[in-house]
Amino acid sequence: MFSPATRKPHSVSQKDRNAPHIYPDSPSTPLVGPHSHMAAAASIPDRPASGTPAPWASRLSVLARIPSARKTEKGADADQAQPVYVGEFPQVVRNAQDDFLQRSAPSDAGISGGMDKGTSLCWMVCGNQVFIWSYLSPAVSKKCVVLEFPSILKNGDAASKIRHGNSWMVSVVKWDGASGTTENVVRQCNSVGIVICNQKTKAVVYWPDIYSEGGNIPTVSIPSFDESKATASPGVEKAANRHQQQSWNGSSTLVEPGIFNSLIASAIPDALHECIVLACRSNGELWQFHCSPSGIHRQKVSQDISVASTRGSDNGQPLMNKGYARSLVWRYHQLVISEGSSRQFFLLTDHELQCWNIQLIPDINISRLWSHEIVGSDGDLGIKKDLAGQKQVWLLDLQIDDRGKEFTVLVATFCKDRVSSSSYMQYSLLTMQYKSGLNLSSENFASIHERVLEKKAPIQVIIPKARVEDEDFLFSMRLRVGGKPSGSAIILSGDGTATVANYWRGSTRLYQFDLPWDAGKALDASVFPSTEDNEEGAWVVLTEKAGIWAIPEKAVLLGGVEPPERSLSRKGSSNDGTAEEEKRSLAFGSNIAPRRASSEAWDAGNRQRAVLTIAHRTAQDEEAEALLSRLFHDFLLSGQVEGSFEKLKNSGAFEKDGETNVFARTSKSIVDTLAKHWTTTRGAEIVALAVVSSQLLEKQQKHQRFLQFLALSKCHEELSSRQRHSLQIIMEHGEKLAAIIQLRDLQNMPSQNRSDGRDSPYSNSRNEMSSSLWDLIQIVGEKARRNTVLLMDRDNAEVFYSRVSDLEEVFNCLSHHLPYIIEGEQPFTVQIQRAFEVSNACTALVRTAMQYRDAHQTWYPSPEGLTPWYCQSVVRSGLWSIASFILQLLKEVTEVDSSAQSDFFPHMEGLADVILEAYAVSITAKIERGEEHKALAEEYWKRRDTLLDSLYLLIKGFVEARYQGSDKDTDVYHQIEADLRELSSPLLSIAKRHEGYQTLWNICCDLNDTGLLRTLMHASMGPTGGFSYFVFQQLYEKRNYAKLLRLGEEFQEELAIFLKPHRDLSWLHDVYLNHFSAASETLHVLALSQEDSSALLNNGGSDPGPAKQGSSLADRRHFLNLSKIAAVAGRDAGFEMKTRRIDADLQILKLQEEVTSLFPDNEEMPLTTQLLTPTQLIEMCLKSQIRELSLRAFDVFAWTSSSFRRSNKSLLEECWKNAADQDDWAGLYGQSVAEGWGDEDSLQALRGTILFHASNMCYGLEAQVFEGGFDEVLPLRQEDAESQMMKDMCSVEAVLMQHNDFPDAGKLMLTAIMMGKLGTDGKAEDAPME
Repeated sequence: MFSPATRKPHSVSQKDRNAPHIYPDSPSTPLVGPHSHMAAAASIPDRPASGTPAPWASRLSVLARIPSARKTEKGADADQAQPVYVGEFPQVVRNAQDDFLQRSAPSDAGISGGMDKGTSLCWMVCGNQVFIWSYLSPAVSKKCVVLEFPSILKNGDAASKIRHGNSWMVSVVKWDGASGTTENVVRQCNSVGIVICNQKTKAVVYWPDIYSEGGNIPTVSIPSFDESKATASPGVEKAANRHQQQSWNGSSTLVEPGIFNSLIASAIPDALHECIVLACRSNGELWQFHCSPSGIHRQKVSQDISVASTRGSDNGQPLMNKGYARSLVWRYHQLVISEGSSRQFFLLTDHELQCWNIQLIPDINISRLWSHEIVGSDGDLGIKKDLAGQKQVWLLDLQIDDRGKEFTVLVATFCKDRVSSSSYMQYSLLTMQYKSGLNLSSENFASIHERVLEKKAPIQVIIPKARVEDEDFLFSMRLRVGGKPSGSAIILSGDGTATVANYWRGSTRLYQFDLPWDAGKALDASVFPSTEDNEEGAWVVLTEKAGIWAIPEKAVLLGGVEPPERSLSRKGSSNDGTAEEEKRSLAFGSNIAPRRASSEAWDAGNRQRAVLTIAHRTAQDEEAEALLSRLFHDFLLSGQVEGSFEKLKNSGAFEKDGETNVFARTSKSIVDTLAKHWTTTRGAEIVALAVVSSQLLEKQQKHQRFLQFLALSKCHEELSSRQRHSLQIIMEHGEKLAAIIQLRDLQNMPSQNRSDGRDSPYSNSRNEMSSSLWDLIQIVGEKARRNTVLLMDRDNAEVFYSRVSDLEEVFNCLSHHLPYIIEGEQPFTVQIQRAFEVSNACTALVRTAMQYRDAHQTWYPSPEGLTPWYCQSVVRSGLWSIASFILQLLKEVTEVDSSAQSDFFPHMEGLADVILEAYAVSITAKIERGEEHKALAEEYWKRRDTLLDSLYLLIKGFVEARYQGSDKDTDVYHQIEADLRELSSPLLSIAKRHEGYQTLWNICCDLNDTGLLRTLMHASMGPTGGFSYFVFQQLYEKRNYAKLLRLGEEFQEELAIFLKPHRDLSWLHDVYLNHFSAASETLHVLALSQEDSSALLNNGGSDPGPAKQGSSLADRRHFLNLSKIAAVAGRDAGFEMKTRRIDADLQILKLQEEVTSLFPDNEEMPLTTQLLTPTQLIEMCLKSQIRELSLRAFDVFAWTSSSFRRSNKSLLEECWKNAADQDDWAGLYGQSVAEGWGDEDSLQALRGTILFHASNMCYGLEAQVFEGGFDEVLPLRQEDAESQMMKDMCSVEAVLMQHNDFPDAGKLMLTAIMMGKLGTDGKAEDAPME
């Protein structure tokens, strides 16, 4: 295609190679004008005459490229640096090609074909037939649809033009609507329509539905003679006649002015098999065709496309631009909901990009929304024209990405060097995108007058200087985007080449797919649909004679070369130096760096793309792996291993760990080897089941022999100590082999059951090929084929059973594609059956792997920090997907048939077992590696409770349904209990292993089995208490304290730990354990607690009634008395002091009762149940202004501690001030003066004062004070304070000196307190003076 600007020798001229064809089959097109010769000196040794860019050494003949029988036995690591042969044409296509070429005249020999990305269909027009098949299926011979042209096109003048097969355009209409990711994986189109249009005759043929018997009857529309004559623009027609002579069959050497250039079609919503077809013509007309089974209505769109006027070249060459509408493309490949009843499409003309909108319902209406000038005076908007050296610009083709936001335009520019006056062509790719923040709805475009597009990146030059071509060659080029590598594009030309352009590492590199001449042209290219959202697939190419080929990403990266450029300093081109460049390119292939996702020019979109990472494989790795393979092969033949360990160690085989280890790679190649002849040549029944099982057993035996080789050669010991991960991978290969063999046996069971008449209640007449397990196998196999194009020629099932090491993909597909495997539109019973099949398969896979591990435990390395494959996140997610789906079905089954619930239990029980085991092992491994595991543990607990609760409800529901309507006598109750015990036994085992305490509790309660409860409590005890702690908590929350304490008889230490935060019950357990001192301390704290003192006293027994608002004073006195008894019973050291403190607290409690009782009824007072602190009680006495309560304040101080008196000294002083205020000292003083009191009179008068009684209570000889005395805090006389060397200490005397009456009655006050201290003729029980 993109040849450098050098001329070809006669030996490769177009005339000698393929004269009858309009366009040559050579990868290069001859120059315009007479043929010339290339000097012999310009030839390059070993270079093919095609001029294909390097590397060309690998471009062999077609037969050499098709893998031989030996090459087909490829594994997952086979080389993908070359194009991959995907598959042959269907045999019916091959036969038609041979027959057509034999019957046709040489000048008629034209075959056209193409590929549709949205449906993954290939089409080929050969003679009077159209062949359609899927390029994804390896068994294409069974899926090919053959369409016959209507008889009206086989006769008369139209028949001559039909024979020219490359004049046909085909568009595929998918009736199934927009397809999701799952449908892209396996589901083939079940209903499609085909529209085919002849570019020259304008005839249109429409097949409504090629896959239905009645839908493959075509309708035809042939334009009338007047219509055809009137379509050509007079000016263009005249110009065309000057430069071309039209032949009898409509062919020409230049582009005809009135031919159709592009064709697109769309289904019409809510209309059966009706579609709208749009076609643009080279003269600037836009046509619409309304196709339905009843006929085709064609109509010219009234709006003007506004193509540029005819322009000519300045050098007299026929490089005129006749004015054209070039390409049509939908904004989205499928009709999407966001577009509603309308669709947008884009039209590329000779100078601009136009956006159109077509209203599909209720009436078809086409209108133009906006246009963007690409070739104009503003280079920022596109391509600046009329630059120096630039003579003409062609916009050749347009493509848009899957998101409908990024546009790619193929551009060709004719230039002339101003120095040498030589002419050349330049090919470029222009990428544009919508401006940010722009509302893209059709309604808003009507009011937009500004530019809506902007350059996404600078224009990318593909080839800076190339051979000058005529317009026919330029217009034959087509552009495709969306394949791997991300951001790459492929350009197809009429000469039959396909070139991939990829912007990588800051420059553009080209990879040309070019087959030998006998292979014909590359007709079209497409992309393998990705198995994941927002990812590209590999490029796939449809050839004319050599079948279908794929271009792997690695081939483009390693085989791409710099664009060829003409050199003015020497003959030939810059390809002269490509031999050494090719060597350098291939040399770094083994150490290629991952591709960066960046925002550079030619970045592939705003979303993050997947990057290619090619594993680093050194020469030492290759040598070590080859040595291991040879030694293992010798062991298989002779059984000898002498010197193997030393040889392998010297080769560096033990230096790498993990998947790159040579032992792990060899093990992987054993289990992943593709065997011979699994598929039949007919491709019908796909896999011979007996052969599958046989091949898997052979792999298992060989892998077992590999383990024996490792053991005998001492390699196993070395791996176990130094490369634990590698040995784990090797052993997991054995697990997966055993698991997939079990799956193969499980797949045989449905057909055997049906043949033996053992159908389940939900089974139907579906055979193995339509079971859910078969659909799952197809999805996994198809994903592997898409991701590894080397496997595209294999069947899905064959790939599935061969790629053993990728068994995790089964669960990955379950996570993403379960709605396809079990469709919601299917009958409910069918959904249940298909879900059961999948759950059985998943459970069998994981359990078989676990059994293999148990049977070969001595072969495994130490498990610390290693996570088995069946415990990985992808496996857990897949298992949970099917489990949650069955749980949803279980909720609905009660409405259908309650007796059917019993069928769910074995499936749910198996899934719960493997899911919870996977979580438990994963968490353990994370803990051993020191990784964060909190989020995983919470997910584990949540899903554990969901599964176990659902299982137990399922069991109870089944048992209740079994005895529904029966008389509930004693025998029936016993039978219900027996059934519940039997059915819950497996669940009990799972709940025990995974600490499902709620389920264990529910089972024990429903069975009323205390013995089982105690057994489980003994079996599940740990640092946090285990199940016993859970039982204690349940009984405590239910206020069943009697049962809780009785369990303490058997679980003494466990209950003691549990009751530590529950003081209201812990003292009872301490008493039972004879821990009297601890019980006394707990009771003492409990009595003085400001919180609710005791749940036992508040609500004793098991009565769940409402509790009181705390303990009363009587309850607190009861606790204090019990505390005193326990302290005496314990008789620990210091118990006497503890009892005195309890007595003091009893006195304070008694004082609170007395104080509250003295308050008048109409005064606000605290509730008797509220325990007041000593400070609160004292302040309450001071505020009351009651004489008797003023003395009770001193009583409170007396029964507190010395530390309390010291810290509340100011409050004590306030008590003395309050006591002095209780008597009329001024009146006493006046009376004593008036009456002339003696000592006896003074004693008699002062004995009734509050000061006298307060002094006697605090300082008297019989004063009762706990822990020290008042003298330590507040001495009675000031001289007492001074005598104790505490001059700064206050005294009662000093406090009284502050009283207002002290100057006159001070002597009486001091006499009262001194007499109270001495107790002279004073009695404590005397009432104070009124």
